[in-house]
Amino acid sequence: MVEDSEIKATVSPFAIREGEIKVFDGKDGYVSMNQIINRINIGHINDIHFKIMELVNEFEFITSRQLYQMLEWKGIEVGSQDKLNNKLEQLVKTKILTRYYFNSEEGKGIYRIYCLEKMGKYLLNSRGIECKWQPTDNTKPVAMIKKRLAGNQTIIAYLKKVKAFDSYVTKPSFTAKQAGKVFKATGGSVKLTKNNKSIEFVFEVVRREDDWEKKFVDKMKLYKDFYENFQVGDSGYNSLPQLILICEDERNMAEAFKIIVMNKLEISNIKLYFSTDLRQNQETLEKTLVEFKLDPETQKYKMENIEVKLLGL
Repeated sequence: MVEDSEIKATVSPFAIREGEIKVFDGKDGYVSMNQIINRINIGHINDIHFKIMELVNEFEFITSRQLYQMLEWKGIEVGSQDKLNNKLEQLVKTKILTRYYFNSEEGKGIYRIYCLEKMGKYLLNSRGIECKWQPTDNTKPVAMIKKRLAGNQTIIAYLKKVKAFDSYVTKPSFTAKQAGKVFKATGGSVKLTKNNKSIEFVFEVVRREDDWEKKFVDKMKLYKDFYENFQVGDSGYNSLPQLILICEDERNMAEAFKIIVMNKLEISNIKLYFSTDLRQNQETLEKTLVEFKLDPETQKYKMENIEVKLLGL
């Protein structure tokens, strides 16, 4: 598998491309549960396949590379990326998982996205594993899926590259009290612990989807509501989590910050940090965060890289 530091991409694979559509790449037709049970009985579907299903269920949408990294981190030996791809092919053929790719005028995307099928839900439920999947989940639009994939990549970068990494949550929920609304962080969250002290990093993924500025304003209003009305214990947090906006690229960070300032959505009780998809590929995450600071002389905001020792190896 190609390591993150060896990736030479200049544009994130999870950035929005104009006119992009999601294309079905799974299996048509009917597969009976009896056929699947027979494959389990003869060992063609085994515990590793179930571990794959659990991860797909947990993340909802995930690439084969991300699956390989998560299995590796969990100490589950699959041999190689090619061997994992073969197992994924078996799960797609038996309609336990399904698969999509993205297509645009620039051509096909370079990766496939895996998600559950009905048979996968039945099998997980049979082992007492909670699975809230429903068929409409697989109809989610490109931008929503890409936010999930960018969030996956960020979580994986932290669990692999940050010594203080403790745990992660794929879909943390928050309550905006004044709006009376529960909402989720699109990129998940991680808990970091050092010297018995913990902090949570919450990742909100920003994509240039249709009407993205308005959607971003609406989401930041909810975060502002949550943070500025926070009390200990709210949404399960004993202290304020650190919010980080994961943007498509460097320019997108500036665009997002400008929208925040123009709409008076600065959050008074936290520093707001930014990062990008490609910054997660760096060997260490110590210098991957950005803060916008006001220059007292020019009265203009400047983007500054900040060093966070906690994010080191």
